[in-house]
Amino acid sequence: MNKPQEVLAAPGSEPRDNANISAPDRLICPASVIFDGTKVADAITAAVADARSEKEVRAETVRILGQARADGRNAIADAFRAQPFAARQTTRAYSWLTDQIVRAVFSVACEKLHPRPTPTEAEKLALIAVGGSGRGEMAPHSDVDLLFLTPYKMTSWAESVIESMLYMLWDLKLKVGHASRTVKDCVRLAREDYTIRTSLVEYRYLAGDRPLSKELGERLWNDLFKSTAEEFIDAKLTERSERHRKQGGQRYVVEPNVKEGKGGLRDLQSLYWISKYVSGVKETADLVDLEVFTPDEYETFVTAEDFLWAVRCHLHLITGRAMDQLTFDLQVEVAQAMGYKDHGGRRAVEHFMQAYFRQATRVGELTRIVLTALEATHTKPAPMLARLLTRRKKAKPPYAIKQNRLTVADEQAFFADKLNMLRIFEEALRTGTLLHPDAMRLMAANLDLIDEDMQQDKEARRIFLDLLLKHGNPERGLRRMNELGVLGAFIPEFAPVVAMMQFNMYHHYTVDEHTIQCISHLSQIERNELIEELPVASAILERGVNRKVLYVALLLHDIGKGRDEDHSILGAQIARQVCPRLGLKKKECETVEWLIRYHLLMSDVAQKRDISEPRTVRGFANAVKSVERLDLLTVLTVCDIRGVGPGTWNNWKAVLLRNLYKATKHALQTGLEDLNREHQEADAKRALREALTGWSTKQVKTEIARHYGPYLQSMPLSAQVVFADLLSDISNDEIKVDLMPDEDRDATRACFAMVDHPGLFSRMTGALTLVGANIVDARTYTTKDGYATAVFWIQDNDGSPFEQSRLPRLQEMILKTIRGEIRPRDRFMEKEIKKRERAFKVPTNITFDNAGSDIYTIIEVDTRDRPGLLFDLTRTLANNHVYIASAVIATYGEQVVDTFYVKDMVGLKYHAEGKRSALERKLRDAISQVAERAGA
Repeated sequence: MNKPQEVLAAPGSEPRDNANISAPDRLICPASVIFDGTKVADAITAAVADARSEKEVRAETVRILGQARADGRNAIADAFRAQPFAARQTTRAYSWLTDQIVRAVFSVACEKLHPRPTPTEAEKLALIAVGGSGRGEMAPHSDVDLLFLTPYKMTSWAESVIESMLYMLWDLKLKVGHASRTVKDCVRLAREDYTIRTSLVEYRYLAGDRPLSKELGERLWNDLFKSTAEEFIDAKLTERSERHRKQGGQRYVVEPNVKEGKGGLRDLQSLYWISKYVSGVKETADLVDLEVFTPDEYETFVTAEDFLWAVRCHLHLITGRAMDQLTFDLQVEVAQAMGYKDHGGRRAVEHFMQAYFRQATRVGELTRIVLTALEATHTKPAPMLARLLTRRKKAKPPYAIKQNRLTVADEQAFFADKLNMLRIFEEALRTGTLLHPDAMRLMAANLDLIDEDMQQDKEARRIFLDLLLKHGNPERGLRRMNELGVLGAFIPEFAPVVAMMQFNMYHHYTVDEHTIQCISHLSQIERNELIEELPVASAILERGVNRKVLYVALLLHDIGKGRDEDHSILGAQIARQVCPRLGLKKKECETVEWLIRYHLLMSDVAQKRDISEPRTVRGFANAVKSVERLDLLTVLTVCDIRGVGPGTWNNWKAVLLRNLYKATKHALQTGLEDLNREHQEADAKRALREALTGWSTKQVKTEIARHYGPYLQSMPLSAQVVFADLLSDISNDEIKVDLMPDEDRDATRACFAMVDHPGLFSRMTGALTLVGANIVDARTYTTKDGYATAVFWIQDNDGSPFEQSRLPRLQEMILKTIRGEIRPRDRFMEKEIKKRERAFKVPTNITFDNAGSDIYTIIEVDTRDRPGLLFDLTRTLANNHVYIASAVIATYGEQVVDTFYVKDMVGLKYHAEGKRSALERKLRDAISQVAERAGA
């Protein structure tokens, strides 16, 4: 490695990226508008001329500089808002303004407060900008990182200057990170601490003793940097991995950190630090001369950097602080600030976030290119795993393995057959290698070869389907194909969903990443890695299904998103065109189309309907029609839910889906006529008799006789046993509560028994909500002798059962609320929706269904979830004399679907249109009141 012509950012010079940052044409607005140095210096001189103390000098200096800084910042912010993508000029402007302020303060400290008539050799001081300040890039609320450099140990004069400077800078409301060190200290501490070393990689002389600053650069290079490149790279890559882990480990998390997240600014900065440390580059463009980047890749770097800096600057201006997390509410505001508009059936914020994630993907590509280039020069060691794998399959022509990665050995032979644009991914999977950046560059530059002829080619179809079906884990190949644009080129209908964000709290990933996650989960099930967690889905795949249909359906299931139409219907229509092109047979095409059209059906039925209701299973079975389709839909549904993000899948959903699958499969195999209430009631009575061990025949007969049919048919047997004990000696003034963890369902089961009275269900709902419980399911029935038997399944805010130690306190609070000692409505008045969640828009839809149940009207309320919503809905129903038999609650992030099985006060369904309309109007009024109260 050759020493660069000028070490790092040598004293008195700056990288060309940041060169002449004082020049007006390099800033967002004229330098004189931002800060008039002559005018400010004259004002300070005049103001301090008659000052009688150091305190007065500092105060006048702060007054003048404070106004100048505020004016300059306002000028920069106004100009940036008018040019919302001009990030480079904006970050230079903030840095230049900060430089002028700091230099002015330094001048006052040295010349006005602590002049040196006869300075000694020890009384030298260099003011150095380090970190982001040294790079000459600052966001509106970035910290100012300063190094006070002395030749020897600190003198009293230097201490006085530094102290006076810091007081003035703090009074100016600057957030200052500072250190006072000698050159020797800097080298020693940089050797020990990589954070200090990194900050010194980009130091920049500001003021004071210039030779001292130059000495620092020479000592850093000769005594440290020149011989420690490999360890520095390892440290930065380890730091990068840990940073990514803390930020969620994925590039496509829906609330990314612009600075620290995967594909964020820190990744780009790390590339520059490493390159500067290793090769002494002064700007990113130098990487083109070193043949690390091609000119196009350099442009990609600049575009990504400008975009990310623009986002960060807007975040700072909107929040008025150093905010780098793109939370949901800020995504909307940044999109608006950057000029994105609603169009094509999607909100402006969704267009903005798609652009963000596409830039994050480009950053990932650039990272791979630089790191591989470093490996090629042996500056960065190859991954340990690759070094240990000494026995590796050899690559077939026209490929070769270079640095343990697959690349193209013969470009002419490679392009002689354009199907090699697909074969290379198959070869990578066969040889167990990653693609070399050289190969990636070649692919990205020749996507036009993947034309309509290739999309229709029979061999191309085979290669693509083999990538899905024959290599054990298609996730890696699909993700690389997607990142390089090959997937979108081969299946053009997939391209619109690449990096597409779904602006809600439910989905954790972009649409394309969600799709790849789903396929990854299917592959894990096939490899028998989830047998204990997913016994039903694992058994289905073990028995055998049409794998091609399942994989293609998962690949295309969300392909219709981002349009005005229902994405399930549109996706099915798109699949009708894509499947024949992929070579699927007519029956396979029809099955894929059906799966996509109804890919939400099983999830909706399981989570939004009472599965114990015979008509629920009967209707679902009629829609599915065959066990074959039931099997395919079940596996697809499981993968779809698990692919939404961490924590979305839980035992509650697993139990609901298993129960629906089991009941539907039985119905399809034995006949739908067996699905009736009489059979269910007879089976339930028999099961209860067997479960009440230790009870006399008379006691059992009395217990069974006190309940109506719907209770026996729908109430889980375990709950019936609990209620039998609660009711056995209950008095009319008692309220009995039983709280028990239901581990099979990932919930706590809460059973209530007491004399029934109007509005009781609502009061129980309020009591549970008040103690912080999320209700996921509820059933309530009245016995023939007038007692209410209600069971709720509840979870804590993490979607888990309540800890056993919390149950006594919960029970106490619940009883106080039911007795009327605490008023839920008063407590809910105090709760508001969190600020970051207010940006979501969920329309309210209320439907009445008289066909879905034999004896109940089903009211489905689909709306924005808010504190106290369920309580207000149930209270409204109770006030209108609606009897609630059961409630099923499904939550999807900020959206909630509350389903109520109800009868009127005389036990009939709501057939009259007038009654339904009146009830809907009152429910909507209740929702509006809750929304107003919650600050939505």
